[in-house]
Amino acid sequence: MIFEELQQFIRDTFGAEVILEAKANALQPYLLVQPERLPDICLELHDNPQTYFDFLSCLTGMDNGSEAGTLEVIYTLYSIPFDHHLTLKVQVPRNSTAEQTIPQVPTVSHIWRTADWHEREVFDMFGIYFKDHLDMRRILCAADWEGHPLRKDYVLQDYYHGIKVPFDQHNELNGFKSEPQLIIKRENEQFPDMREKPE
Repeated sequence: MIFEELQQFIRDTFGAEVILEAKANALQPYLLVQPERLPDICLELHDNPQTYFDFLSCLTGMDNGSEAGTLEVIYTLYSIPFDHHLTLKVQVPRNSTAEQTIPQVPTVSHIWRTADWHEREVFDMFGIYFKDHLDMRRILCAADWEGHPLRKDYVLQDYYHGIKVPFDQHNELNGFKSEPQLIIKRENEQFPDMREKPE
């Protein structure tokens, strides 16, 4: 199925109102769908024999900035037997302070197991909570880390449990002394891994 056919399939199954925006001419065409309907749409796309999106290639977050006031979760779906591609997006209001409610999106980890850790990473890095996820906790940062590092307004904390966080001399103290050197192949000398000569 091509993008327009998949769009029509979702419209026919769930109603036109479920698709908030369709970008067929984008570099990566996508459908922006209602967040609360996302699990139903994904389950149908996964289970229906016409579509059978059996592989969640990628699940990632995006911060549209404080001016836009929104965060997004992007789902890249793929059907191995049919070679269909589809990108779905959901958009939620952005919380700017700790007092505001954290944005929530329903989980799809019960449909694709690979979503489990991806959703935890989006939660950790962007601060989007995935409702009904069975283990919604940080996966990269410590449990008591302040903030979400991939948000555009993220400010790195100065200290974590008494340890200075921005460690400016890391490279100097760990062996990196200067710019990497260009490798030049000498006449009749082969690289150990038989690569072509670097330009």
